[in-house]
Amino acid sequence: MYSADGLVVTNAHVVSGKGGRRRAREFKVTAPAGPAMTAKLLAKDDDLDVALLKIDQIEGSRPVLHPIEMGDSKSLRPGQWVMAMGHPWGVAGAAAAGIVIGAGDDLPEAPGGGRDWVVVDLALRPGHSGGPLVDHQGRLIGMSTMMAGLEVGMAVPAHIIEEFVQRVGASGSDAAHIDVALA
Repeated sequence: MYSADGLVVTNAHVVSGKGGRRRAREFKVTAPAGPAMTAKLLAKDDDLDVALLKIDQIEGSRPVLHPIEMGDSKSLRPGQWVMAMGHPWGVAGAAAAGIVIGAGDDLPEAPGGGRDWVVVDLALRPGHSGGPLVDHQGRLIGMSTMMAGLEVGMAVPAHIIEEFVQRVGASGSDAAHIDVALA
């Protein structure tokens, strides 16, 4: 949960489906202690692998939403403890712990050179995608995105997520930048 007003951030590949074939504009979002809610896709950037959704506001029916606290992904250092949360293999609320291998844009492990990643010594699995990667205080430092090896996971850094949300806004109206990589 990105904001109390119902903004949700996930991976673009999660909303696009396998091979990018899904064209849905509405999705089900489940809060940890609440019912499933409908969310609309506002914007996505396939190059960053980030998507922004907005939970529908139906008067009196939406539970109180608690956004995650943002951490500082630019100050990550190798050896810092992190935890990835998600739903691997359909297991709700699963958590896996690991350490930061590196962060930034000069990582040999990272695909798509020249863009920031958080690389972790953590076995991310299908179902972790779009889930939070948090520091030892539970603050968001990244969004689990993919595996780069048997025990190496890749995450979109929190500062990239924040920049994306600020760029497209709560309305998702900055259509000129949707599905275009940042230069």
